[in-house]
Amino acid sequence: MKNSAAGNKVVIQLVWGILLVLAGIGVFFRIPEVMARLENIEQFAPSAFIIRICFYVLGILLIGGGSKKIFDHFQKA
Repeated sequence: MKNSAAGNKVVIQLVWGILLVLAGIGVFFRIPEVMARLENIEQFAPSAFIIRICFYVLGILLIGGGSKKIFDHFQKA
């Protein structure tokens, strides 16, 4: 029983890593569309560059964290 719970945790961590990578990739594909809409809003137009950088950093962190989980999974195997 204890072995099964540990196995489930490993699978969940792998799936979570894959989802993080996919979310990060999705952020990169979504940035141009979202930024076009944000630049049309007066309050956000002056800080559009900072917002764009924040989106890219978010995408990089998501891909990095997911990649680490996937890499650690296959390192243990």
